[in-house]
Amino acid sequence: MRWAGCKTAFAACKLLNVPELPDIAAYISALEPRIVAQPIEHIRVSSPFLLRTVQPSLKDVEGRVVRELRRIGKRIAIGLDGDLWLVLHLMIAGRLHWRQRGAKLAGRQSLAAFDFPNGSLVLTEGGTKHRASLYVLSGEESLQSVDPGGIDVLSSNFESFREALTAENRTLKRALTDPRILSGIGNAYSDEILHAAQLSPIALTQKLKPDEWERLFAATRDTLRLWIDRLRAEAKAGFPEKVTAFRKEMAVHGHYGEPCPRCGEKIQRIRYADNETNYCARCQTGGKVLADRSLSRLLRSDWPRTLDELEALKRR
Repeated sequence: MRWAGCKTAFAACKLLNVPELPDIAAYISALEPRIVAQPIEHIRVSSPFLLRTVQPSLKDVEGRVVRELRRIGKRIAIGLDGDLWLVLHLMIAGRLHWRQRGAKLAGRQSLAAFDFPNGSLVLTEGGTKHRASLYVLSGEESLQSVDPGGIDVLSSNFESFREALTAENRTLKRALTDPRILSGIGNAYSDEILHAAQLSPIALTQKLKPDEWERLFAATRDTLRLWIDRLRAEAKAGFPEKVTAFRKEMAVHGHYGEPCPRCGEKIQRIRYADNETNYCARCQTGGKVLADRSLSRLLRSDWPRTLDELEALKRR
């Protein structure tokens, strides 16, 4: 079965399991009916590594009512009375959970709890490295300072999309996942987009043909809309407790060695440092299998070596 192979792939590339745009959209959809118009009664933080700002303080936030939720790249921004903002960046292993009011922070993975009259939003983080972060910001200008600057593909047009991706001559994989270029797309959905567009992950942006640009733009929007709609529908049935980038319904991501749903050929992969890219050689690279070793020079110059490097990219 396809999912059995995906479990094997998950063991090899679990460090890249990052919540992306559809996952963040699902979280926001689940949170809006639960916390908008509700006051934050108390914030409990158990990890000294989580909070990255000093002023305003968490005490300044307590008692204020939630007015709106926004997505800032792969971050969740909670807007409060007085133009204060709580910004959560889940990074690699951070996850949100909706629990009973006053839920205990048990174990090393429990980092913080945000207590509301109707329940508690609990932040956990798997693994041993503390990457997840919480910012308390004041005002719109401060909020925009944490935005890497990538365009929102779903609200942009074709020309702005192409202009953003051709500002530098990058591989498609890097361009799609660079937060300074596009907002909210990471390893998983870039694989799905490129498979849908039938384009190689190492094709260079400044060498794409007009018809390839049209396929890429359509595939990017269609893939994101498909998964946003699917995950939001799941969130209506219950809070999204098991957010993962490895889903059996995906075409190629996490399915190394399994048959391509379009042509039946086995899914291939490129592995470099902390990154893994899945693709179909017949559908995307003209039947050519991309060898890891032969690509090392290209990848070294075009892709960050680690996910942390990629996530830390800011508009310069």
